[in-house]
Amino acid sequence: MIKKIALILVGVLVVLVVWQWELVSYGWMQAKGQLRILWNTKPVAELLNDPAYPDSVKKEIELIREIKRFAIDSLGLDKSGSYESFYDQKGKPILWVVTAAEPYQLVAKQWNFPIIGTFSYKGFFEKDRADSTVSALKREGFDTRIGEVSAWSTLGFLDDPILSSFLDKPVGNLAELIIHELTHGTLFIKNSLEYNENLADFVGEYGSLRFLAYKYGKASEPYQNYLASKAFYERYDEHILRGTRTLDSLYRTFKPTTSVAVKDSLKWKTIRQIVVSSDTITDQRKALSVRSIKKRNLSKPYLPNNAYFIGYLTYRKQQNRFRQEFENRFKGDFKRYLSYLKKTYPSL
Repeated sequence: MIKKIALILVGVLVVLVVWQWELVSYGWMQAKGQLRILWNTKPVAELLNDPAYPDSVKKEIELIREIKRFAIDSLGLDKSGSYESFYDQKGKPILWVVTAAEPYQLVAKQWNFPIIGTFSYKGFFEKDRADSTVSALKREGFDTRIGEVSAWSTLGFLDDPILSSFLDKPVGNLAELIIHELTHGTLFIKNSLEYNENLADFVGEYGSLRFLAYKYGKASEPYQNYLASKAFYERYDEHILRGTRTLDSLYRTFKPTTSVAVKDSLKWKTIRQIVVSSDTITDQRKALSVRSIKKRNLSKPYLPNNAYFIGYLTYRKQQNRFRQEFENRFKGDFKRYLSYLKKTYPSL
């Protein structure tokens, strides 16, 4: 009887693996990548006592620990075991993310994952697998984008390490990154990627300014540089978001009878105009002279496509909503605002 039950269970498992082979294969690849990183991390306390590591590295790691303490103690983010270990990437990328969008609509392709829900991107620890996915999506007619990722969050399921690539970031960007990822571990709503990313961006930027003011003062160069950088990227974000509205209006004029050649011509003409007009946006950071955004190659293969614009809708569309709610309803009381968000929205 036991043997018969075992055979039935094995049979069911085989059927499930065959039926969901892509999901199983992807999950195994991701698990291997995550385990490889965790297996090769070094506890921070051990690293700080190791004379083989230069003082410059130790100083940056101590800074990250200080940012984490500030995020928990001063901002009220949840306690976390993350950033207590270190992984040396040896100068190599660690993770790639693929996004895709319809060619004549600002509609993202969605991927469904057990437990954590629906995402408009898919991460890969193996570049070949990411490239294969991009090729397959292109054959299906999607606009695609692939990019390296500087950090990710396991949403509190695992303790995320400090990556060696963190150590090259300016202090404002570093604080923003750490606080962004800790926000995901504090509040992450299933099937609400746009909300989650916009919230984490808002908290990351707000928390970074708070940390810089606390550590260096508002008159300091790190604070002023980050503030100027933030102002520049807000202008750029708004420019791109205006571009998404222009593209969306264009796509809505397309009819089933509109030829692909006409759609393509109008689409790429509009995108080229969005890119060209971005060249007037200036950056006033003290560490750099006033500069405009780097000019792009304006031929079609080098222009951003719908997948690029979808990324801005995912990460930046709701920024004003969070800022206004925080300032107007909660009068700048961040801990009270965070408490409200955690009570209002069920998190994983």
